[in-house]
Amino acid sequence: MSSDNRTTTRWWWIRHAPVTSDGGRVYGASDLPADCSDRAAFEGLARHLPQEAVWVTSHLMRTHQTMDAIGAAGYPLPAEESPRNIEIDLGEQSFGELQGRSRQEIFATNEFQRHRFWLSAVDVVPPGGESFEQLIGRVVPVVERLTQTYHLKDVICVAHGGTIRAALSHALRIPAASALHFRIDNLSVTRLDHHAPDRLWPDPDWQVVTVNHHPR
Repeated sequence: MSSDNRTTTRWWWIRHAPVTSDGGRVYGASDLPADCSDRAAFEGLARHLPQEAVWVTSHLMRTHQTMDAIGAAGYPLPAEESPRNIEIDLGEQSFGELQGRSRQEIFATNEFQRHRFWLSAVDVVPPGGESFEQLIGRVVPVVERLTQTYHLKDVICVAHGGTIRAALSHALRIPAASALHFRIDNLSVTRLDHHAPDRLWPDPDWQVVTVNHHPR
């Protein structure tokens, strides 16, 4: 389907800029700052993203810093006095008591079942935290609500690796464990298009346009 199809709401998911101050420790839902020094990456994003879009971030500072850095690289962000869509439920998975602990230390133990491409298996709830399946459970209602609120618009969402994989799980209707096999790099773009019902297709559906794309 063409990108200007009038039944389409386009989601442009961006994983925040890298966190370099974690000291090799799990940070998950901790509110650490982003390293926004990669000017070329931000300029590529500023050129690639659609203008006059709705912007959404999680509540964590690294997503706000990433959005502002895209603006500083040339993208015309909405005026600062305009409302900004900050969604707590689009934050990264909380690893609870594991946050702040050395990754190397955790990986050397058998405290819980791991996924090859994630800190824990999808149904494991770290002490004081949440599972990846629970993350999906809070992300999907937000995606569905905003898709209805911003029907037929472009939605640029700066979020997290876990959040974007959760959105992919929903769009593709695949198991949570399968969604973790997607690689989602910092400052990459994953585009998911929501097609509303029309004369030929009576049911809404999602289309995956690109995953982990690095515009330069």
